[in-house]
Amino acid sequence: MDYSTLDYLRKHDTTWRLLTATHAPLIVSFLYATFIKPNERSLPFDQVSTQLDDYLFHLRDREGEGAFPKTARQYLDDWANGTSPYLRKYYVQGRDIPQLDLTPGAEKAVEWLQGLQPRQFVGTESRLMTLYRLLQEIVQEAEQDPAVKIAELERQKTELERQITRIRSGLVDAADPTRIKERWFEAEDTARKLLADFRQVEYNFRTLDQEVRELIATSDKRKGELLDEIFEQQDYIRDSEQGRSFNAFWEFLMSPQRQQALENMTTAALQQEALREVDDRQFLPRIGYFLLEAGEKVFRTNAQLAEQLRKYLADQAWMEDKRILQLIRGIEKSAVAMRNSPPETDIFRQFATLDQPRLAIDLVMERSLFEPKTKVALAAVKLEEADESVDVQALYNQHWVDEARLRGNIRRLLHEYSQVSLAEVLQQYPLQQGLAELVAYLNLASKDAKAAVDESVEEVLPLGDAGRTVRLPRILFTR
Repeated sequence: MDYSTLDYLRKHDTTWRLLTATHAPLIVSFLYATFIKPNERSLPFDQVSTQLDDYLFHLRDREGEGAFPKTARQYLDDWANGTSPYLRKYYVQGRDIPQLDLTPGAEKAVEWLQGLQPRQFVGTESRLMTLYRLLQEIVQEAEQDPAVKIAELERQKTELERQITRIRSGLVDAADPTRIKERWFEAEDTARKLLADFRQVEYNFRTLDQEVRELIATSDKRKGELLDEIFEQQDYIRDSEQGRSFNAFWEFLMSPQRQQALENMTTAALQQEALREVDDRQFLPRIGYFLLEAGEKVFRTNAQLAEQLRKYLADQAWMEDKRILQLIRGIEKSAVAMRNSPPETDIFRQFATLDQPRLAIDLVMERSLFEPKTKVALAAVKLEEADESVDVQALYNQHWVDEARLRGNIRRLLHEYSQVSLAEVLQQYPLQQGLAELVAYLNLASKDAKAAVDESVEEVLPLGDAGRTVRLPRILFTR
């Protein structure tokens, strides 16, 4: 924590830049309401832009029209650009609309500001017991003397037998509400930090991939040596501390027995009288679903990075033209060298030049023959104004239905219930785009092998506009 390090962090660290930004209250409050509070890993750019537009409308109504002069899209572009962005803007394969996700630095800033709020209950005993337990596990794992290990296990065995004897005799200690609350809040805080760590893990995977690509772009080695280096870097991504830790976590989380045990423990904990009045009773019971969703995104990112390296390896086998290969490497080297020192704005247009791709050949026979102009004779007809009026506004009222959002609505309900109908889904998440959104739900049901249609029962589904309804057979979604 010397002066040079802190000065560098003040200029380049995302967390520091966000905390000292001009519109930091706007940025932090919007990112918290859009990504952190509903636990959204990524959202389409258009959806985030619409939400920010509504958010700015309410703020301008309260703070004045000149408080935030830019549009929602301009603010999002500013937050997603630069060397230390608050949002990561990227494209998903098969989609034309970019996606937005929080960067780890922005999430750290939001988490730090959350810690500044006063807490009504701070559990010190629970944290001390956690510290004691962790240190005890470290000492036990590091111990190499078999006699010492056996003695410690015998001590634990004696203590367990003493507790069993005490319980059998009818002496059961009453549950302490304070301790139960302490451990509940500590578990909730640990779960939230674990979800926040997933963005950092994904960011580290992408950083590793970027380092590999920069090494490939600037390498002057022969083809065989370069291929060996690519394989080594691919193994490095998989065998790094981040990779091994995430693989161990994913194997632990993918066990159905552990998922069920986690759900049973949270459900049983909420039955305690001491936790009847806790504010958030929905977060921990759904932590398994949140962890699976976040872990799946990191898993896909890791698999995508490995796939990109394999594609690069396959492309190398077809690059036999040495001149083309030298030109590509020269462009990659220049791009990497100028990433941190881009050219000035006024000379950017002369940054790179390209030769004319072909000769301009104009043959005489390609010219068209002379054709005299045709004179158009206009009839003197008196035009009469028509009485019909056509509403052309419907041509512009086109919108796009996000099936990923609808699929998420169904998955959230299936996490709580083993089976839900389309009517129950619409009751929890009413239609926002009318008939088009209902058709999207039907399309998801037709693609889902676990969905079923009960034609013996009909349901009346609201379309969400002007009180209109539609009658359909019951559609059921199951786990």
